[in-house]
Amino acid sequence: MNERILFVTGRLAEPSLRQVLPPLAERLGFEFEIAVLGISVAALMRADWIRRKLSITSDFQRVIVPGWCGGDLQSLTEHFHIPFERGPKDLFDLPEFFGEGGRPQPELNLYSIEILAEINHAPQLTWEALLRQAEWFRNSGADLIDLGCVPGQTWEGIGDVVRRMTCEGFRVSVDSFNQAEVEAAVEAGAELVLSCNQTNREWASQLPVELVVIPDDPRNLDSWNETLDLIRAGRQPYRLDPILEPIGFGFAPSLARYYETRKKFPDADIMMGVGNLTELTEVDSAGVNFVMAALCEELRIGSILTTEVINWGRTAVREFDLARRLVRYSLENQTLPKHMGGNLVVLRDPRLHEMGDEGLHQLSDRLTDPNFRIFAERGEIHLMNRDGYWHGDDPYEVFDRMVKSVGVLTPEHAFYLGYELCKARTALTLGKQYTQDAALRWGFLTVEEISAVERRRRGTHDRPTNDVQQD
Repeated sequence: MNERILFVTGRLAEPSLRQVLPPLAERLGFEFEIAVLGISVAALMRADWIRRKLSITSDFQRVIVPGWCGGDLQSLTEHFHIPFERGPKDLFDLPEFFGEGGRPQPELNLYSIEILAEINHAPQLTWEALLRQAEWFRNSGADLIDLGCVPGQTWEGIGDVVRRMTCEGFRVSVDSFNQAEVEAAVEAGAELVLSCNQTNREWASQLPVELVVIPDDPRNLDSWNETLDLIRAGRQPYRLDPILEPIGFGFAPSLARYYETRKKFPDADIMMGVGNLTELTEVDSAGVNFVMAALCEELRIGSILTTEVINWGRTAVREFDLARRLVRYSLENQTLPKHMGGNLVVLRDPRLHEMGDEGLHQLSDRLTDPNFRIFAERGEIHLMNRDGYWHGDDPYEVFDRMVKSVGVLTPEHAFYLGYELCKARTALTLGKQYTQDAALRWGFLTVEEISAVERRRRGTHDRPTNDVQQD
């Protein structure tokens, strides 16, 4: 026998639910009934209220309530002797909820690329500032904290800083050609030195530490041969960095050098300074970091150096951390890096749902209460309640037309509508999904909001919201 499912909803969502469920049930082979309770807005349901209002007279294998439903569903399961569960917060996501049109989200726990996060001009910062930035980088996914020194100066306190950082559990590298700085840092516990070429190889090759070897002339990879010979003779650990150049200064040839380096040294450790791209390219850095992570994964470049100085790259470490996990999973499983959570889709949204013109008009015709519903689709903001339906691409104009019909609003209500209309306009501008009383989605940067419904439940604010409309 096919599974029989009871869907619980409110009056306003009923038409949309009856539109979504029949083709879904036919494809997946389940039977369903819809219980429409005496409430306009399904999101306002709570478990204790459902227990009083719901009557179940047929046999069902499970009951699905709206995703916004509050309260303890286990109490409903025990009362009705049927499993209750929350569905998606947006009923148009029911296909995904039932496993259709997607796949289970993979566990993105594995990665193979090490992240070095550089604290620029470290000698100019206080210990408190250094520690704060190091902790930020570590929490963002960095594996090593790189102390960037100032050329032409000697940081007398570098040894003390490295020692204190290692005591705080940080792995530390040092970016300097100054012999006194590097030796003090290595003695205090730094495990990697950036960088080594003909200018410092004689003394750097004597240190008990791993070195990043760079060419004397980035356009000529043979220019690092003598440095490599010296380091290999002493069996010193090293990694190669052919130097990534900024766009406009040899970017494409520098990419070719990494490919050439991997072919010539198939087993060597290689590092790439992706900060030369993210910091020096005036575009949002998330997509750039993903592409560079993919390149590094395919060429087995085992470490990257980045930083977060420029504002458009202020989350570069976290972006690369997410990217390295995605590309590792993609390559290992021979699958496209799609439908894996969308944490790096920041500007727009992976998909949009629309009510459509007919659906919006049907909904507006059914409204019997004064509370506003807001939608954003097809280039327009749609605002409606029992007194009318106003829509357009200018939130000010839509608001003014609504006020002429409804009358003056309280300051609290006007603020609420202004806030929501601003979110709706932003969603239209960027191609994002707008859902009233919910945060806009910004990938891994999303900051969840307490909805007006939840604020009212908690009693944290007395502003108007869509009150429960019960029979």
